[in-house]
Amino acid sequence: MSVRKGAPALLSAGTLCTALLLTGCANTAPSAPAGAPTSAPAAVGDSRPEGAPPRAAGAGGPASSVSSAPVPASRLPGLGPVTHGLVPDGTTQALVVTGATADASTSTATLYERGTGGRWTVAAGPWAAHNALRGWTDDHVAGDLRSPIGVFRLGDAGGRLPDPGARLPYDQDEEFAISGTGFLGESLEGSFDHVIAIDYNRVPGRTPLDKERPLGAGKGGGVWIHVDHGGPTHACVSLAREDLRELLRALDPSREPVVVMGPAPVLAR
Repeated sequence: MSVRKGAPALLSAGTLCTALLLTGCANTAPSAPAGAPTSAPAAVGDSRPEGAPPRAAGAGGPASSVSSAPVPASRLPGLGPVTHGLVPDGTTQALVVTGATADASTSTATLYERGTGGRWTVAAGPWAAHNALRGWTDDHVAGDLRSPIGVFRLGDAGGRLPDPGARLPYDQDEEFAISGTGFLGESLEGSFDHVIAIDYNRVPGRTPLDKERPLGAGKGGGVWIHVDHGGPTHACVSLAREDLRELLRALDPSREPVVVMGPAPVLAR
C-alpha cells in the first residue's frame, strides 16, 4: 500500500546516480569493478568499523582545505561564484555535499539556510556521508558508478517506514524494501527506509519510485539521498539514519530547497 502525504510540489528539473530503479542503487550491488577502491578511506583517528563513513569535519574527522580568501556572506561556504550562480534566487535552504577529490566515495553534508539579510548560516550538520564508488562526474551516465555534480532541487520524499515528520510530500510504500549486499559486502537492508529524491533526470512532484526519465534511460536516474549502509553507493548520497531523519524534518518546500553536490575543487569554481 502506498500512502502519499502532501500535495505534489512541482519544481523545475535539475541538471545531473546511476538509476535506482533502472541500474542503480535500488539493485543489489555487484562486486567492485577492476581498479575501483575496495573500501572507503577511514578518517584519521576514526575507530569505527571499516566501511563506515568518515567523521564530519569538526567531529574528529579531517577538515577539507579552505581558501584563505574572504567569502561573501551572501555566498554558500565552499562554493565559488560559478557554482553559487546556479543556486536559484528563491532558494533559502541548501544541502551542500562535498567530496575531497573527484574520485572520493566519502563526503560531508551540511544544511545551510539563508536569512533575511542574505547571510547563509549552518542549520544542521555537518554529517558524514557516502557517495558513488568511483566519486563524481559532470556528465553522468547509467552504470558509471559516479555521482552527478551540480545543483538539484529537492521536492519529494518517501520510504518503507512511516513519515518521520517531513514537510516534503512523503510516499510510504513497501516497494522501497531492498535486500542484497553492497560493494564492501555490507547489507543493504533498510537503505530505503527513508529517501529524498534528487531532481536529476526525473519528473518533479512525483513519488521517488516514479520511473520516467526525461533525459532517457542512458543518463541514469533514481538518484536519492537515502539511509547509509556503510559503503559507497551507485550514484546516490547516503546519510546515517538519524541524520537523514533530521534532514527530512528540516527541509521546507517553501524555501525551495536544493542540494549542491560534488568534489570541493569543482564546487569552489
